[in-house]
Amino acid sequence: MEACGGAHYWSRELTRLGHTVRMMASVFVKPYLKSNTNDRNDAEAICEAVQRPSMRFVQPKMPEQQCVLHLHHGRQLLVRQRVALSNHIRGILSEYGIVVPQGVKVISRSFPELLEDADNELPMLARHLLAELKAEHDQLMERIARCEQQLKAWHASSAVSQRLASIPGIGVLTATALAATVGEGQDFRNGRQLAAYLGLVPRFGWQGPVIGHQQAG
Repeated sequence: MEACGGAHYWSRELTRLGHTVRMMASVFVKPYLKSNTNDRNDAEAICEAVQRPSMRFVQPKMPEQQCVLHLHHGRQLLVRQRVALSNHIRGILSEYGIVVPQGVKVISRSFPELLEDADNELPMLARHLLAELKAEHDQLMERIARCEQQLKAWHASSAVSQRLASIPGIGVLTATALAATVGEGQDFRNGRQLAAYLGLVPRFGWQGPVIGHQQAG
């Protein structure tokens, strides 16, 4: 079946019933779709794709792996909301000639003084609005911190994540994300396959062999 929403759950359920489950990325199934997508055409395309000898399959994830990935996705969502809110706050302040330096914690540190400063040109309505936005910003910071605490707790209990974190340049967030995404990594034949799966490929195109000025006689 295609690796879509709920596929990992159904993979576990069907495996318990004695079936052998193979999941394929939808991008590998689509070339075999002969017409518009519907249940019948999709099933036919899956039957065609699964017979290809070079087909690559998706390893089903365990509930624990999914929970860690959901923590990462939830944290990423909160971070995007915090960035959008910070930019909105800075935009409001710039309309009154107040420039706040960039930084994650600058708004939390600078706001009390800005709101209490009677000499700046902030109208009272703007002060009330900014106070509400600052409270929302602080709540987002706290929720992001709680997500990170839960990831650190899982990292402390995961031998795979701890081994990954021992690599120079890899911290807790990267280690937990890798451990939850690829597990032990046994489904990859080599490091190049893993790198390609993670999107770690060169950005420059192939330019052909380098030809020297001197040629062998």
